[in-house]
Amino acid sequence: MKIYTRTGDGGDTALFGGGRVSKDHHRVVAYGTVDELNAHVGLAATLVEDAVIRGRLELLQHDLFVVGAILATPPQDDGRPQPHVPELPTARIAEMEVWIDEADGELPPLREFVLPGGTRGAAALHIARTVARRAERHVVHLGSLEPIPEELVAFLNRISDLFFALARLENLRAGTSDVTWKKPEPAGD
Repeated sequence: MKIYTRTGDGGDTALFGGGRVSKDHHRVVAYGTVDELNAHVGLAATLVEDAVIRGRLELLQHDLFVVGAILATPPQDDGRPQPHVPELPTARIAEMEVWIDEADGELPPLREFVLPGGTRGAAALHIARTVARRAERHVVHLGSLEPIPEELVAFLNRISDLFFALARLENLRAGTSDVTWKKPEPAGD
């Protein structure tokens, strides 16, 4: 099987389950952003020092692949998901909340705004957090135009919160302080 097909050279692409749409179609933008997020999570997994965090990121990559498959597949005419599309493990949303709570229990209280930075792994997790939020916005937009499973938005919302908590935890466990925002001093005369 060749990597290139030339079928998208005209600016359109095939959806799973049939049909073709423009490459800037809202569905393609949504699943493309989830794919981008998955790539950033993969990069973060190679950069974090903590093995537990790395294992969770690798698990979430599989979930994100399912999210992308769901988004790349228009529902059946009656609005139900296509039968060949894997189901999102919705229990993962509650599991991510447990992971966030565990991290918060280990972290010092948050008293300042945190800027992306610290260790390379933490910085990569902050990038994943912002891409997750963008993916969530695109999925919300898609949901305003076409039916989507409502748990997709909750999943993406929770995963962005998790990446924030994991970035702080990665810094803590590496012995590196979070980078905090400092209010600028007023300009002198």
